[in-house]
Amino acid sequence: MSLDTKILTIDLGTRAYDVYIGSGLIYRFADFLPFESEGNSFFIVCDDNTRAYAEIVRNTLRADGASKAEMITLTPGEASKSWESAQRLLEWLVQQKVERSSCIIAVGGGVIGDISGFCAAVILRGIAYVQIPTTLLAQVDSSVGGKTGLNMGQTKNMVGAFHQPVAVIADLDALKNLPRRQLLAGYAEIVKIALLGDAPFFRWLETHASAMLEGDWVAMAQAIETAVRAKARIVEADEREQGGRALLNLGHTFAHALETATGFDGRLLHGEAVAIGMVLAFDLSVRLGLCTAEDQHRVEEHLSAMGLPIRIAMIDPPLKISPQEILALMRHDKKVENGSLRLILPSAMGVAHVADDVDEAQIINVLKDSLGSEYSGKDIKNQWKSVFFSR
Repeated sequence: MSLDTKILTIDLGTRAYDVYIGSGLIYRFADFLPFESEGNSFFIVCDDNTRAYAEIVRNTLRADGASKAEMITLTPGEASKSWESAQRLLEWLVQQKVERSSCIIAVGGGVIGDISGFCAAVILRGIAYVQIPTTLLAQVDSSVGGKTGLNMGQTKNMVGAFHQPVAVIADLDALKNLPRRQLLAGYAEIVKIALLGDAPFFRWLETHASAMLEGDWVAMAQAIETAVRAKARIVEADEREQGGRALLNLGHTFAHALETATGFDGRLLHGEAVAIGMVLAFDLSVRLGLCTAEDQHRVEEHLSAMGLPIRIAMIDPPLKISPQEILALMRHDKKVENGSLRLILPSAMGVAHVADDVDEAQIINVLKDSLGSEYSGKDIKNQWKSVFFSR
């Protein structure tokens, strides 16, 4: 696969950086660093799934004359976004004699990027770090914008810092080895970008997504570029989520509660939870008279056609949880203000807004219907789990 490299700048003044999107970038990633490799020290963070890419990075740095290029491997999965993993990483950095001029390189998905960025933000009061995202979700979402974090108890990303990377290097070749389930999880975040601010992009996805997910890398590159450009505009206008950046959380308050309910045991990927969360947000908006049932149906049809879950009842093994318990988990979300839930709700295709003081009885009703027959009297036929969880 050969594609022209796209360069997008995240314009944050003195903290500006470039996002590189293309093929074969891992093998020449040093060309995209904002400083020379020679004489500098680098600390590479990966997991068992991305170790081969990390070794390419380490060997390249050593060949380029880096004074130090060391590597640590974490356990894959959301459970690694923990105090224990962060402590291990920080202690390793100290043992390796990290300096303020050192640079951390995160090679992996969102978990590796988040924990690496957090440790870069706090070690020595902040050092440089580079994102080399190897999943679709990380390439279109978590690697861009400077959000870092750890999970704490019943809350995702409760501990963290805003700490921008110095470069993001998104190599589409890394996506070729991803299981379809991982691609779909990342695709949900692309859909989210379209639903919160770009109706024409959603129409484009309805036409091109199937081919994109089957290996049309030109279409994939276009979708990633469009999503990153959209996120860049939002981050540039509101870096620390004091206003419009909150819209990027469409579906996420529901999603984080569902992820927490699973105990991060792997049965529900973040993007899958976001897909369910977006459908819940549309359902709630329809009940509140904010958007049309036609818009809701269109979103459900597209996500389902792509192979993403659209109901809580599609989680396998099933969640043994009540609507009230899910709502309680939602109240732990970091976006709660003055004890009130703040949800991002669609008001039209491609338009979303922040909603405060939403009627919790309506939220309960939405959750009941999504949970299925035990709570709503509906029998939700679950074909998705047998097809896609087996992959």
